[in-house]
Order: sequence, then structure tokens, then C-alpha cells
Amino acid sequence: MNIIIDKQEKYALVTINEPRLTTGVAPELKAEIIMLHHENFKNMIFDISGVQYCDSSGLSALLVGFRTCRDNNGTFVLCGAQDHVRKLISISQLDSMITQVPTVNEAVDLIFMEEVEKQLHKE
Repeated sequence: MNIIIDKQEKYALVTINEPRLTTGVAPELKAEIIMLHHENFKNMIFDISGVQYCDSSGLSALLVGFRTCRDNNGTFVLCGAQDHVRKLISISQLDSMITQVPTVNEAVDLIFMEEVEKQLHKE
């Protein structure tokens, strides 16, 4: 699988450079998510701007990322979804759960805003 993982202090950016997020790719992506979890990354940004097609296996991998972040009081952000993927997320009624933004920069801003809010609620 062709992915790039950029590990920052507050988040991990996972860029998926595959045109198809399907059965052939999903298991490896899930393994990467588990590895990031074990490295204590609770916030993840998935840049899927290069993904043109996604099936239920790919959607399942994205859900693993979402649940991993949620269960660790983190934030999962999907960015750059093309029309087909957005429609699949909508049809699956996951658009109310999964935060989607157009760009990586907006996703990074969202992560930092969430972190600030969490710090304010602790005090």
C-alpha cells in the first residue's frame, strides 16, 4: 500500500496515495492505525484526496481509525474526499459521525482547536 504517515506532536497525518481503497488495501491500513494507536497517537487526519473509489472494506478501515480516536478521547478528521467517497459515507449514514473537511490545513486547524477545548474543560 502506498501511504505516507507524518507524525507530529499532536496528530498523525495519514496520506493514502492509492486510487482504490478496497479489500486489497484495507487490512494494511487497519494495521497502520493499530500501530499509531500503540504509539499513543489519539488524533488522526486521513488525507484521502488521491482516493477515487472506496468500497465497504475501505470504509471499514476508516471506521477503525474513527473508533480508535474516539475511544481514546481523540479526534479523527477525513480530508479531501472525492465525490464517490463522500456519497458512500453519506449513504452509509456515517457523515454525522465522521468529521470531513476539504483540506489538510483545515484538518490540522480543527485538531488544534479540539485540543484547546479539551484543555479548557480540564481546568
